[in-house]
Amino acid sequence: MKKTHALKGGAALAFAAMLPATAYAEAGDFQAKLLGTLVAPDASITEVKVDNIGLPAGSDTRANDNFVPTVAIEYFLTDNLSLETIAGLTQHDVDGVGGLAGAETVSDAKILPATLTVKYHFGNADGFKPYIGAGPTYFVFIDEQPGTALVALGADRLQLNDKFGVALQAGFDLAINDSGLGLSVDAKRYFLRTDASWTDATGAELLRTRHEIDPWVISAGLAFRF
Repeated sequence: MKKTHALKGGAALAFAAMLPATAYAEAGDFQAKLLGTLVAPDASITEVKVDNIGLPAGSDTRANDNFVPTVAIEYFLTDNLSLETIAGLTQHDVDGVGGLAGAETVSDAKILPATLTVKYHFGNADGFKPYIGAGPTYFVFIDEQPGTALVALGADRLQLNDKFGVALQAGFDLAINDSGLGLSVDAKRYFLRTDASWTDATGAELLRTRHEIDPWVISAGLAFRF
């Protein structure tokens, strides 16, 4: 009987030894992620505030998708609760649809989405940890230019207002080894509103519209825990 228990105990220890000892992040750990990210805006005009160019009926806009590298840094407050911030710069053109079909309205607008999320992680030592999260974001618009269609109508300058919004998040981390290397897959949905204002060379406002900007941001890449 004792021999049987000893054999069972030895087998259990041997099996445990085959598992990563710390295959998941723990309280006090940092995790850096190098990611490839698809930014897919879901944007539309919600209000026309100033119209001195005569927009056609049914005018709306859509922004193009972009694929960019991003970096995320995460700190684990507890084994299951963490704070994460991301860094990345994405660039988009905006074209008209509906009554504005085919008209470029915004050219090469660069966006820095400063984001901080609080994440709750599920799972344990099997190395697979799905999570959900949420937090504030601040969209900074950089070097935005009026599109060719608006330039043809006299636009000399475009301003997109920097705005606060909210991000919701879900994804998972999967440990590859017990040295801190892992795979990370993440999806965020952003919700924010901003105003776009086109002015001519004298500073007179030609057009001002309010936009709903709710991009999907889908990322995948490597994580390094330390």
